[in-house]
Amino acid sequence: MNKTLLFVGLCAIVCYSGCKPKQEEKEEAAKYTVTSPLKVDTIFTKEYVSQIKSVRNIEIRAQEKGFLENIYVDEGQYVKAGQLLFRIMPKIYEAELLKSQAEAKASEIELDNTKILADKNIVSKNELAMAHAKLDQANAEVALAKLHLSFTEIRAPFDGTIDRLPLKQGSLVDESELLTTLSDNQQVFAYFNVSEPEYLDYKAHLKDKNSTAVTLLLANGQPLQYKGAVETIESEFNSETGNIAFRAKFPNPDGLLKHGETGKVQMTVPLNNALVIPQKATYEIQDKIYVFVVDNNGVVKSRNITIAGEMPDLYVVSGGLAENDRIMLEGVQNVKDDSKIVPVFIAPREVVSNLRLKAE
Repeated sequence: MNKTLLFVGLCAIVCYSGCKPKQEEKEEAAKYTVTSPLKVDTIFTKEYVSQIKSVRNIEIRAQEKGFLENIYVDEGQYVKAGQLLFRIMPKIYEAELLKSQAEAKASEIELDNTKILADKNIVSKNELAMAHAKLDQANAEVALAKLHLSFTEIRAPFDGTIDRLPLKQGSLVDESELLTTLSDNQQVFAYFNVSEPEYLDYKAHLKDKNSTAVTLLLANGQPLQYKGAVETIESEFNSETGNIAFRAKFPNPDGLLKHGETGKVQMTVPLNNALVIPQKATYEIQDKIYVFVVDNNGVVKSRNITIAGEMPDLYVVSGGLAENDRIMLEGVQNVKDDSKIVPVFIAPREVVSNLRLKAE
């Protein structure tokens, strides 16, 4: 009897459990703030890799062959225009000058004698003309010998700094052999390449005098204390890169900048109808920038975007987003593709106004 009651009780429990409906727990979608790109007319400072060149940088080469008799300067020394730098052994050229001077003296005496004879009609006028021509030729040889002798002394053509000295005293120097390089670094040029759209925007705003002012960021990350100015733009675009070269000039009274240095030119670039988004709405994977775009159903999808420039707290977007797209502003690290959220929209101008940079 007890076994029968126990069996009936167990069956009742099983039946009750089987008839109870199962409760499925559904996770509620999390709420996240979203916004859209803001279209504005603005300006931002863009950096361009630049190559620094001396205003004047020349090679000092020998104009005569001979032994390098003296070196009067050292590497890195600052020299003045006209200062003696090198002397090539002048003995041969001194001897040639003496020889040509002697020949000129002989031609002068011969001309005087011919004049006397011509006055007495002993010789013809043609012989007198030949004597004049011979003296002129002798004087030309003297001038040429003096010129060759002057080439044995190499002087600085302008104020500047001496570079490396590849030859030592006593070396045999060939004609046109490199002796050193001289750089005038009182002012320097910075060459940098600008894309075609940026070039067109620059030209459109050229009436603004401040558009030509630029800053030079040095290799150690520090800005040069002197401002520069864009002076010239090359005449042609590079067909391979689509860029055009700009040249800016910077004062360098302290001699800090040297020929061949590198840096970054910071130039203010105007932007019309630019799309800007907060940097915190993005994430980076393998040097590519992404955002999460939210569709009408609250489903998020990652999208790669192209960045045209960077400002404090903002990115300027040149591709991958439209003005009406909705992107996640908060919680970018908490979701993944196809996650569903409850979007709480904040107007883009309100978002930007709370950042350090105020959009106009």
